[in-house]
Amino acid sequence: MKLSIKTALMTLLFASFAFGLSACNDQGPAEKAGEQVDQTMSDASDAVDDAATDAGNAIEDTCEDIKEGVDAKDTDC
Repeated sequence: MKLSIKTALMTLLFASFAFGLSACNDQGPAEKAGEQVDQTMSDASDAVDDAATDAGNAIEDTCEDIKEGVDAKDTDC
């Protein structure tokens, strides 16, 4: 069976394409480290947001307690 050059080139092209796609899925150590850094930064940001919310709630509660203690008409802060 005689293969034409076009058929051989197309086969080589598809094989190269398949190999290239499989290589793109493999993560190297730099990509893994980058993902870990991204996750750590995201976790830290969430922790800071939670702490800020908790601090704001504590300040608001304290303000309301003070207003209630002096019998203010409006106890909202």
